[in-house]
Amino acid sequence: MALAVVRDLSTARRPASPEELEAFETDVLAGFVLARASAGLADGTIRGDMSHLEQIRSWFGRPLWEMQPSDADAYFGRTVRSASQGTRLAYAQSLSTFFDFLELRFRADLHAVTGTVIACPLDEMNRPRGRGEIGLRIPPTDPEVEMLFTGWRDDLATCRKFAPAARNYTAAKLISLVGLRINEARRLDLDDVRWELGHFGKLHVRFGKGTQGSGPRQRVVPLINGADRLLHWYIEDVWGYFDGDHTRPGAPLFPTERHHADGSATRAGADSLRRGLAEAVASHLPTWSDRLTPHVLRHLCASQLYRHGMDLLAIQELLGHWWVATTMRYVHVLHTHVEDAWIAGQGRAAARLKGLAR
Repeated sequence: MALAVVRDLSTARRPASPEELEAFETDVLAGFVLARASAGLADGTIRGDMSHLEQIRSWFGRPLWEMQPSDADAYFGRTVRSASQGTRLAYAQSLSTFFDFLELRFRADLHAVTGTVIACPLDEMNRPRGRGEIGLRIPPTDPEVEMLFTGWRDDLATCRKFAPAARNYTAAKLISLVGLRINEARRLDLDDVRWELGHFGKLHVRFGKGTQGSGPRQRVVPLINGADRLLHWYIEDVWGYFDGDHTRPGAPLFPTERHHADGSATRAGADSLRRGLAEAVASHLPTWSDRLTPHVLRHLCASQLYRHGMDLLAIQELLGHWWVATTMRYVHVLHTHVEDAWIAGQGRAAARLKGLAR
């Protein structure tokens, strides 16, 4: 029986100069970007990962493959300790993905050049903990919502700038009627309103939220719940204040009063739409100030549709959720199974007592 030669993996086979190491690190990072792009990730997702890695690299001062668990302890325990949970998780995910890439693609090369044996510095002891359950967002009641939008609509007749106020009103109302995310709404083009589709017309949402870094997920949203009448009024009576050319390709549905060099209107930002809603809430529903956000209006839409008889799968499709469990979090405050069980239990108890009395 022959004896195998066992080599210590912690020893490099040949030394590398600083210039070679720098070039090698550049090649590794370029390969990481290309691999993630080939997996179909959106450019914004890849840029986010690279930004996280660059910030960790800047703090560490050496190639990331040299990081040890103690280094990760210091970074996540001190440097980004005060950051939000979501931010810490994003940094941790980017770092873990990068080390997965290193182990799959460069394990042998790294050992040959540096003597490093790849091991992710994040482990079960120091890895930032996962996401907790999403907090409840309980929307306002129907009379409160009616009070808000009625007062806001009445203000349009006397406000100083009619067009921006009407735009903000329409965007918020549309979110409350069909459950769009604010970034989905603001990125709609005029051409995305497809009146010829379905019974009421539909919106082609081209920038829906993806999952697991998959990039935008498109869907069509029917203009139910009065959304068709709202958009007919807005496009016919308001949109022309911003731009006189309805046929211009790429014209935003929710523009601003500013214009590009070619005369086309620029697109309203999410902050402008949020600010418009916040000002209206402060004026007409002050008890909900700082609480009624565009995303709460999305929850409101789901709750109202569920209460009026729409099934969960239809609401899931409307909102663009990947999982029906996510949709259930939007409407579960309306479930009455606990109350129903209690009422049924009380009825059974009363029946038993009645039987004993005979």
